[in-house]
Amino acid sequence: MDVRVYPTGVDGTVRAPPSKSYTHRAILAAGYAGGGVVRSPLVSADTKATARATRLFGGDVAREDEITVDAPAEWPTTPADVIDCANSGTTMRLTIATAALADGTTVLTGDESLRSRPQGPLLDALEDLGSESAESSRGNGQAPVVVSGPVEGGSVSLPDDIPSQYISALLMAGPKMADGVEIELDSPPKEVPYINLTIELLDSFGVQVADTDGGYAVSPDQSYEREDPYVVPGDFSSISYPLAAGAVAGEVTVSGAQPSAQGDSEIVSIVKDMGADVSWDEENGRISVSSQPLSGIEVDVTDIPDLLPTIAVLGAVADGTTTMTNCAHVRQKETDRVEAMTEALTKMGASVSETEDTMTVHGGETELTGATVEGRSDHRLIMALSIAGLVADGPTTIRGAEHVDVSYPQFFDHLSELGVEVDRL
Repeated sequence: MDVRVYPTGVDGTVRAPPSKSYTHRAILAAGYAGGGVVRSPLVSADTKATARATRLFGGDVAREDEITVDAPAEWPTTPADVIDCANSGTTMRLTIATAALADGTTVLTGDESLRSRPQGPLLDALEDLGSESAESSRGNGQAPVVVSGPVEGGSVSLPDDIPSQYISALLMAGPKMADGVEIELDSPPKEVPYINLTIELLDSFGVQVADTDGGYAVSPDQSYEREDPYVVPGDFSSISYPLAAGAVAGEVTVSGAQPSAQGDSEIVSIVKDMGADVSWDEENGRISVSSQPLSGIEVDVTDIPDLLPTIAVLGAVADGTTTMTNCAHVRQKETDRVEAMTEALTKMGASVSETEDTMTVHGGETELTGATVEGRSDHRLIMALSIAGLVADGPTTIRGAEHVDVSYPQFFDHLSELGVEVDRL
């Protein structure tokens, strides 16, 4: 599906979609706990992949308004079939570690994009922790991967500049390892808020993570336990798009936006620092943003890589220069988001420059015009470019827009509710 977005002012209220990151982890935590209920989950292509994996590991997963997981005491068991993680990097990495706990061999794969993303350091870590084997079937550190367990656990050292998902995967599997897990890091990790998010969720399931000198540890004398349903908070990565719409094209209120460990809640400060009128009622979870003249800023995206497309669009509307630094790891997402956003915004008339580790949008030299741009099967590019279309001169067509289903299936419905003219082609 392609969509065409017309330049439109926005006005209204939308509810934040539930967090994708928390939903993934909560489904797996319920499996590790032998069962549980995940309330207000995000139901999207990515989280469905995690639910499928949980079933293949031997759990019973039912979904109505909430997700109910019932798992045997020996969960995870060896899957009877290949686990297809589709486009979900979080599913792939979290369940690679889950697979190492099973007493048998698990094969995991995904779509073309996911098969290009690195998994080697996580596979090496599992072998160092005593997994019978953990390897890439093509020998290139990428999926398909084949993992044989059970893993014993112990101490493992991880190299520089690894994705936070490797650490989260080992922390979540740690209580199920005979010797627990102690992770030593060669350098401070990127995306620390995502690790904190995992630690917060583990704590809610009764698992404590120790902060060691330069790493993390989970002792094996713990078990996942939770009696009450786990309630998924709103997703600040997704909230960034309606907030950006308000900042550039009118006024938007987002409900369901209570504070949490999510690093992407920094979007509230970013739009405020750029000059938008922002108020956040944290107790009631309501954020209101209205447009004012924006000014360029510098943003370090080390811990907030998913915000780069949104910030780039804000920079294209702002006066002055907006620079995103420490963004080399953003090139290893569903696509190279630095190069992809540079190409798309340039096609729309923006002045953009990039290095390996930076992206700079020269707002003072930019006049956005409607164009046909590629979504590159990347939900975050599609949504960010849709926001750019609100203030472009003429309609903007985004190809492959169905991929918003990965994290925000109601995105275009929400734009319509805010008054945006959107054609689904």
